[in-house]
Amino acid sequence: MNTKTIIISILAVIVVFGVIIWIAKPSSQDGNANTDLNPENKLVLQESMFDFGTISMKDGKVSHSFAIKNDSAEKVIIKKIYTSCMCTEASLVKNGNRFGPFGMPGHGLVPSINQSINPGEESVIEVVFDPSAHGPSGVGKIQRSITIENSGQPLELQMSAVVTP
Repeated sequence: MNTKTIIISILAVIVVFGVIIWIAKPSSQDGNANTDLNPENKLVLQESMFDFGTISMKDGKVSHSFAIKNDSAEKVIIKKIYTSCMCTEASLVKNGNRFGPFGMPGHGLVPSINQSINPGEESVIEVVFDPSAHGPSGVGKIQRSITIENSGQPLELQMSAVVTP
């Protein structure tokens, strides 16, 4: 093959991957929607932000559980859960059953889970962050988000940390 053919082939592959990632990106009506700001939400969060503080890569993964509750008279369907980075995973824990973990779109399939939360029912979104996922270049302040697509407005959870070697 000549140089021109190789360059055209490489550009075609880049365009195809770009289109695949763009198509796979989940839609969100309002990525910053949360229960406190949006009366359309039926899920209530005890907290929407958690700071791990200073954590070390050598100490391994850290986790935090976000409590959610259906505060409406109607059943809420959790359709999808996904994260903003491959270093973060999230699972729905409902009645002792774990659904997930789910990660970042474009780095694996983000399947629909379609789990219902009945009126008054509480569940947990468990988030696991791996500070070593980005290697030595992953030190410093980080902020990640977890999106919960449901039959109401999408919810966004936030977590942050300062990562040290």
